[in-house]
Amino acid sequence: MSKNIIDLFCGCGGFSKGFENAGYTVDLAIDSWKDAIDTFNINHKKSSGVTKNIYDFTNDEIKDFANKNNIVGIIGGPPCQGFSMVGKRQASDERNTLYLQYVRFVEQINPEFFILENVKGLLTLEKGYFKKEIIDRFSELGYNVTYKVLRASDYGVPQNRERVFFVGLRKDKFKDKFFEYPEPVDHIVGTEEALSDLPSLDNGEDATKYKTEPQNNFQKLMRKKSKDLKNNEITIHTEQTKKIISMIPDGGNIKSLPEEYYKVRNYGSAFKRMNSKEPSITIDCGHRNYFHYKENRIPTARESARIQSFPDDFEFLGTKTSQYTQIGNAVPVLLAEAVANSMNKMYEELDKKESE
Repeated sequence: MSKNIIDLFCGCGGFSKGFENAGYTVDLAIDSWKDAIDTFNINHKKSSGVTKNIYDFTNDEIKDFANKNNIVGIIGGPPCQGFSMVGKRQASDERNTLYLQYVRFVEQINPEFFILENVKGLLTLEKGYFKKEIIDRFSELGYNVTYKVLRASDYGVPQNRERVFFVGLRKDKFKDKFFEYPEPVDHIVGTEEALSDLPSLDNGEDATKYKTEPQNNFQKLMRKKSKDLKNNEITIHTEQTKKIISMIPDGGNIKSLPEEYYKVRNYGSAFKRMNSKEPSITIDCGHRNYFHYKENRIPTARESARIQSFPDDFEFLGTKTSQYTQIGNAVPVLLAEAVANSMNKMYEELDKKESE
């Protein structure tokens, strides 16, 4: 089978990277943010990333590209702001119809499958309106549609991020089959297990050199093609901030301290230290109030990328702030790979049936 796909709203390419690892080729990746596309194009098998507003693709362009490249699947996560904006009927804001652009690409290309990823809050937003809208629209286009909330830590990612995945299988190809989601793995990776081979930046170690040999399977996987570290610059905090961070215990937050600290600083529960033995909370686009499990600072972009299961040879371009945003916006690579491998199984079952 052809394994050529398109990634819409691709960002720096976590979703694409997972699918590449499972044997797919990303023939076109679209995002309107240049930094993300620059990063995409130096890290993927094909430099297929395009900085372009999705509205600027004509239907003829879309069909023509799909025909020439034999596209079998579409993946991607329309920005979640779009869904909340529609509910507010803010027609002047372009973001409120971005997911309809995803629908348009599926309608024009008619791929064998699509996978739409988003925040789990989408399921209950506007009393379930958008969940129903997605299922109805794609069902009308001829797809068996199902959805499930997947937690990244169940698939080898050292992070508790939860996202909903809607998957559609084209009925004339897969008949009455619905997508079967991946089974969780046995081992949960904690933050110390994910990061302990990286240099101690509080102690002035070289940010580009590993501290130790890989200590476990996760570290071996992350370091497979990497000899040194990029995107590992430390963030300098004030002495006062470092002092407060140093008092927060493993897995604790500012409320673990005397009331005088959190009353004055008003950080609430956001001012947290990673729990060394458990997966991280969701990596966001800045991580200004979430600290290394041991050191008195926020994680570096590289440490955040590890928590998103990006391999160490995946380099992020742009400013440090841009790097954090690219990483925080991405689909965790190992989660994407698990979903892609489940799609491979759907095809294997199909081939088996057809050959009987």
